[in-house]
Amino acid sequence: MRLIDRIIQCRTPFIVENRLNGSHTRLSGAMDAAADLERCPIRYVLDDALISLCTDLAYSNGTTIMECADLIRVPAENIWVEWCNNPWMHALSRNGLNDDTDDDSPVGHYGMLIRACSDGRRGVMRSFWSAGDRDLDVNASATQARFFLDEECAPMPLDEPGVLRVAAREMDPEGVLSRCFQFEFEDSWARYYREAAPSSAQQREILHQSIGIVALAVPVLLAFFLLLTTRAGLPQRQSRLERLNRHRLQRGHAPLADHIAVSAPLLPPYREAQVEAAAAGARRHPRLHHVRGHLVRRNDRLIWRVPHLRGRSQAGVLKSRTVEWRFEGQAQRGERSSRGSTP
Repeated sequence: MRLIDRIIQCRTPFIVENRLNGSHTRLSGAMDAAADLERCPIRYVLDDALISLCTDLAYSNGTTIMECADLIRVPAENIWVEWCNNPWMHALSRNGLNDDTDDDSPVGHYGMLIRACSDGRRGVMRSFWSAGDRDLDVNASATQARFFLDEECAPMPLDEPGVLRVAAREMDPEGVLSRCFQFEFEDSWARYYREAAPSSAQQREILHQSIGIVALAVPVLLAFFLLLTTRAGLPQRQSRLERLNRHRLQRGHAPLADHIAVSAPLLPPYREAQVEAAAAGARRHPRLHHVRGHLVRRNDRLIWRVPHLRGRSQAGVLKSRTVEWRFEGQAQRGERSSRGSTP
């Protein structure tokens, strides 16, 4: 089941117990996002090829996604985006990230709920993920990310009432998040950690640990929004669940949420290598390895050198390794077309 349906149907509050005194505290979890997600007017579900492409773009060599920040906008004031964990984790590993995990078949889905201003340039996003079949296996992050795409984030004071924030530059001074993103605890989690860990240094350490996979997802999400703004956009298909939901209601099951399935544009393919055992005494070929993509921006054009395999000739030959996306000419920021371009 998609993560969006898991959250909308979640009826289990997230409660933690203090083992010292036995007290219980309810924190914001998946159940508390159900109403917002049910009212959300745009819900995107990315296919495996698209989440792999967005991850490759986000962590490619050359131009960074944040260098294209003037082209990026969130397309609605309330929006949901989700994808499968498995292809995402493999794409992260392929780009030299997420190497600490030994899990070769991650399960579940990952998603972001975004609330943005009308111009799509400022807002807040919070992540959710699933790992099993129970309500307790649907999780909400303790942190949320605030973004300001029109200006560089100023350092936030640590003593601001009710909020503890950390600028991304403190985690990764040269990274993709350093300019326009800040992370903070969600309100109920901020109150909880102020009591559970009174020291600001402790809270700060917990916040750094809590950001984790959320920070890895942000550039991927920005790459998706960037592709949406290209001239031809991305292939999209509106869900058609009326018939299925009638049968579900007849059986006493909750209806499934409408969504937009989004696919990757057609890119120059490369064939996976068929590695064969070399004959005894034969000349050794260069070891097969993966070459990361390379992104270059030239005004209103993005030139993308597709990731590819290099080594044995059996890996196949690309007819073209280069893809170009174009954007509408922009007289002023904010006069952006929501259409986009595929190669």
